[in-house]
Amino acid sequence: MALFLFLRENARWLAAGAMLSFLSSFGQTFFIAVFSGEIRAAFGLSNGAWGAIYSLGTTCSAIAMVWAGGLTDLYRSRALGAFVLCCLAGACLFMALNPVAALLPVVIFALRFFGQGMTSHIAVVSMSRWFVATRGRALSVAGLGVALGEAVLPITFVSLMLVVDWRLLWIVAALIGLGAIPLLFALLRQERTPQSMAETDQSAGMEGRHWRRNEVFRNRLFWFMIPALMGPPAFSTAFFFHQVHYAGVKGWDHLSLVAMFPAFTLVGVTSMILSGWALDRFGTPRVLPWFQLPAAIAFLFFAQGDTLSGALAGLVFLGMTQGMQSTLPNAFWAEFFGTRHLGSIKAMGAAVMVFGTAVGPGLTGILIDHGLSISTQYLGVAGYFIFATLMMRFGVRRAAALLGPQTP
Repeated sequence: MALFLFLRENARWLAAGAMLSFLSSFGQTFFIAVFSGEIRAAFGLSNGAWGAIYSLGTTCSAIAMVWAGGLTDLYRSRALGAFVLCCLAGACLFMALNPVAALLPVVIFALRFFGQGMTSHIAVVSMSRWFVATRGRALSVAGLGVALGEAVLPITFVSLMLVVDWRLLWIVAALIGLGAIPLLFALLRQERTPQSMAETDQSAGMEGRHWRRNEVFRNRLFWFMIPALMGPPAFSTAFFFHQVHYAGVKGWDHLSLVAMFPAFTLVGVTSMILSGWALDRFGTPRVLPWFQLPAAIAFLFFAQGDTLSGALAGLVFLGMTQGMQSTLPNAFWAEFFGTRHLGSIKAMGAAVMVFGTAVGPGLTGILIDHGLSISTQYLGVAGYFIFATLMMRFGVRRAAALLGPQTP
């Protein structure tokens, strides 16, 4: 009953967060990657060249996020969200109409920056600010949007590509983004204000204060968290980005692999909801350090499995980490560093994660071109997640002692 009351009383704000998360799908790797084969064929690109282009555009978007993310401290989500959605629609049209390979890095930059970067950033910063005691549940509900995108968009658009030219599908994506703007205004017509304009609704971080971005950058907890912040974006992105290549290496039909993605999404949604509950119940310090261990198991399955059932098992474990990734790191910034400057602080973390999405596809693509099999690479990825867990555990354990009671 408490959950239903929470959903009913906050429906419009939660719906806005979920819708923005869903629309970020058009700049997410799981969506762009379904067009990888068509893009490489249209522009004559190898796996390594396409991965390098993707990495370049994504790296530039990560740099831009460091500055642009702070705009959420200054502008209402309604206005900023509408502007970003217009730009995202323009990026989709750019992909549809782009005639030359030389412009692909610019296309990727626009899709990644306005899609995965700013659209999802507005959603999670809004949820982290607007909700304190129920922050975990709010982030979980908002995260259902991108989960829905993961579940329905890849298989829908792969199926549509059998009968519709891939460029026309990007025009469809642009129209969806533009069509959502009136709904965003309707949902947020009584919007809560940004934290910089609402001095009475804040929660402090370590040492009972609100940290500034330059202070966070100098704090050792930030550096202990970097491997964990980069890991899931880098290597889940790499997996989905090279899904066509991976299916070919394993001897599977691409559509057969994509057909299992809804299972990944279902597990991710379940994990996201449970992690949101655990976050509200036990606090971030107790839950956060362990959430990447399932990803280590997932990549062991991807490396060693030669059957679709093995890939399904890997997707289940990867879904566990992916679901928790939607709530725990986002709550981490607010709980450890406070909410007054959350937009600019979260932008720095978002830049690290977006940079991870640049490193993963580019690195794996280059290694593929140089003869290192994707299965061998995935064994190394499993080891990376174990290392990140150890770093996270050590850093969070020491920083948790500095957490005090939240202040109004």
